[in-house]
Amino acid sequence: MQLKQTLIIAFALSIISISAWELYWRSQGLQPNIDDNKNLWANQRAKLENFNNKTVVFIGSSRILYDIQLDIWEKETGTNSIELATQGASPTPVFRDIVENTTFNGTLIVGITPPLFFATTNPKAEFIRRSQSLVDYYKKRTYAQIINHKLSVPLQQNLAFIRDGDESWDSDVDLKTLLKQIHIGTREGPAYPPFNNFEDISLDRHMKMPERMVTDTAYANTVKKVWTAILSGDFPPPDKESTINAFVDLAKKFKKRGGNLILVRCPSSGLFKEVESKAFSKDLFWDELVAKTKAKAYNYQDYSQFKDLFCPEWSHLAAKDAQFFTKELIKIMKADGALTNLKTN
Repeated sequence: MQLKQTLIIAFALSIISISAWELYWRSQGLQPNIDDNKNLWANQRAKLENFNNKTVVFIGSSRILYDIQLDIWEKETGTNSIELATQGASPTPVFRDIVENTTFNGTLIVGITPPLFFATTNPKAEFIRRSQSLVDYYKKRTYAQIINHKLSVPLQQNLAFIRDGDESWDSDVDLKTLLKQIHIGTREGPAYPPFNNFEDISLDRHMKMPERMVTDTAYANTVKKVWTAILSGDFPPPDKESTINAFVDLAKKFKKRGGNLILVRCPSSGLFKEVESKAFSKDLFWDELVAKTKAKAYNYQDYSQFKDLFCPEWSHLAAKDAQFFTKELIKIMKADGALTNLKTN
């Protein structure tokens, strides 16, 4: 009898504790959110095993992930999207996976973020390792991992304090992150500014900028401070020759089997635009890449309607501007005959 009462009391206390913890974080403005983790990416990669003539694949870095709004894209083009862009990484390992491990020969849209794309081909470099790790995870993931992620999704969708992300956002509220923020005494090493979460993603990896990044400039500025710290660091010179050659080799193979390759450079502003303009000039980097791949290519700098779009933290478009960018880019591509699998009505 005492065991039964103990179980009931323990269960009741657990419910009360979880509820109190959830209500506390809700009172702090936190809402349930899906995490953009390796499982979410792998689920999209799995779709590529059964593509059809309406499939369009997006790869690249975080800009094309944020700036291309998949719901608008699919509505305006009548295509099915597979979003395989990788935050903070080069698209080349994912491109290699598509070329070498699939038979996909439809439309592949590649987002080019110069500091990430032209940095290096070294497999040990962070920009390469990040995207390669996703490819490797997809190949090796187990049924247990697949099931575990499926079970975690309802919790992520309904509980604000549940996090299942691969990134270490300072605004996360998992126990590991909260403990990391406790500082006792003086610690050695540089004190970097907090890197707060600014992603809002769905199960199909449709990403958009949270409205808070537009309305709360103080919060947006925390991200700018991180970019400033990163961009102010010392980096080796970009390996333009190797990065372009590696990509061109893959492009030739992809186009030879009938693939439709499209390159896109999404907007940037502020310090990002300043650094990119100086270190990765359009004529020396972008233009050479386009010439050697012989692909359809669209750079926001070439279109007047994109010059005043708003990047709250200098590198990704606000949701409303991303919608405009997507619609206008589709119009431009249609007029240029770049999309070969459009709806007919």
